[in-house]
Amino acid sequence: MSSEALSELEQLLALLKIEKEEDFEQHRRFVQSLPLAERVAKGYCWYPVAVVRTGFSVGDRAFVVVEKPDKIKEHQFRAGKTVSLFTQQAGAKRPEISGIIHFVDKNKMHIILNAEYVPEWATLGQVGVDLLFDERTYLEMERALRSVMNAKNDRLADLRDVILGKQKARFSEINSALDIPSLNSSQSEAVREVLAAQDIALIHGPPGTGKTTTLVQAVKLLCKTENTVLVTAPSNAAADLLTERIAAEGLSVVRIGNISRVDEEMVRHTLEVQMAQHPDSKHIKKVKVEANALRREAKRFRRKFGREEHDERKQLFKEAGELMAWANQMEERLLDQILDGADVITCTLVGAANKVLEKRKFRTVVIDEAAQALEPATWIPILKASKVVLTGDPFQLPPTVKSETARRQGFDVTMLEKCLRRLDRSSLLNVQYRMNAVIMGFSNLKFYNNALIAHASVAGRKLPIDANVPLVFLDTAGCGFEEQLHEAYQSRFNPEEFQILCEHLYQLIDAHGDHPLPEIAVISPYREQVNWMQQNVALDERLANIPLEINTIDAFQGQERDVVYLSLVRSNMKSEIGFLSDYRRMNVAMTRARLQLIVVGDSATIGGHAFYEDFLRYCENEGAYQTAWEFMR
Repeated sequence: MSSEALSELEQLLALLKIEKEEDFEQHRRFVQSLPLAERVAKGYCWYPVAVVRTGFSVGDRAFVVVEKPDKIKEHQFRAGKTVSLFTQQAGAKRPEISGIIHFVDKNKMHIILNAEYVPEWATLGQVGVDLLFDERTYLEMERALRSVMNAKNDRLADLRDVILGKQKARFSEINSALDIPSLNSSQSEAVREVLAAQDIALIHGPPGTGKTTTLVQAVKLLCKTENTVLVTAPSNAAADLLTERIAAEGLSVVRIGNISRVDEEMVRHTLEVQMAQHPDSKHIKKVKVEANALRREAKRFRRKFGREEHDERKQLFKEAGELMAWANQMEERLLDQILDGADVITCTLVGAANKVLEKRKFRTVVIDEAAQALEPATWIPILKASKVVLTGDPFQLPPTVKSETARRQGFDVTMLEKCLRRLDRSSLLNVQYRMNAVIMGFSNLKFYNNALIAHASVAGRKLPIDANVPLVFLDTAGCGFEEQLHEAYQSRFNPEEFQILCEHLYQLIDAHGDHPLPEIAVISPYREQVNWMQQNVALDERLANIPLEINTIDAFQGQERDVVYLSLVRSNMKSEIGFLSDYRRMNVAMTRARLQLIVVGDSATIGGHAFYEDFLRYCENEGAYQTAWEFMR
């Protein structure tokens, strides 16, 4: 490996350390230091919980299912997070045990414990669940980087040199025609590129261009010549979506690790369920029950404990150990049988380090949503690859980086971005199937060099009402709608701006009369504005029962609706725009609507910035420009 390449990886390792330290410090400051009541109030703790079920998962690890009180509404618990199960029983030194959230379903949380048994205190009441700092993810990223740095004369070393731009990526010739009727020419060409790649293939998929559809068809063809394809993504939600879409094509899929959805269609693909439903699992469970019974018998208290009893206890422990070893052997064979029989294994990037995949290698590893993944995390599945497929869009939301120092030094620059710059070949999906051409136009101009084409089926689609202009800017300049700051959360909100948004929404509802309403979303870059809007919509009789979703831009990435309202919030005398200066976030926001996009903001605050100056001009020329005065009563 060249000194330049080594230096780049060493720098990445140093930035990973900085990010880990900042993440830990934030967790200590905002979570660990808070008293119990405040942790519960801020959503970092569930207390008290009821333990409603216990059992054993793959690998003999115990699990618990806990149920939270109804009073806890908003919380930070998600699949894959590290947590601590604890008790507040009087007089006890707080016993606790760590685990990983397998999934959260409404009021219930399924936790796989880092233990063979559920502790007795867990069923005695006054139990809670705390969010912990997730060191495991950082350890896996560091391990992956060190493996890449130390690789010599092997396939990982070859892939490293291609990805770092030190060797050219190689491609085979694909002479046979690709006939996939469901794909357009750019999608078919991307699939051809995946099949031809010997080292790495890049698929750049802008919003609405059918990236997932293309990827699924590529995986389907790879499965014809490869035993098993590993398909990964940065988040559990993205891995779940891939699992669902690939399975719908008739492929055998095994989902490894934590899941974010718990509907039956999703759960049946998990490794745990597939093992539990196998005929051999009943026998394995029976042997484990016998081993546990012998272990309990050996631990039973005896008044008289002489030589004979000592020997008997020793024998019981020996028999229990032999039975458990036998059960584990049978379980490992069953595990291998299920994984060997899978066409596709799906997991998150960190999930690729799961113990069940420890000794497995794959001809092709697919990394979807690679533009949302930190580079060190992207290397984790690549350790198992002979060929890599990276897909995503670097002009949408980047990965979250908590350290400003690390971000300034490029820690948020993804492997996909680097590869698109360094490598000679990539595939751009250029036909979008989501938006009216006017909604698409500004992003197309600013981010995609006007390379995108709106498919004929969507290019001219509009709302079936008189007020059917696809793009509207609703200007609050001069109205005195100053933004406000929530001191506790340091997040901004603008109540008056939302009121004007509501007035426009009332008119939209009235214009539909007795016709079904379109699907509507209201989004904002600011969490506090989202909270304000959700609270007020719940109290508004005209809006409480319509099909309306309210969320942050970040939470809405990957989704779409017929009508999208975007509340920009910022309105101040200094023309400070904060989050709005992240134009990739704005690209996400501006590409969620199918039929109509209404942006509400203060032109006097945002207009001094070139990006928004161009957007306002685009709205005037291609859409509609309205003032808030028209909607003030």
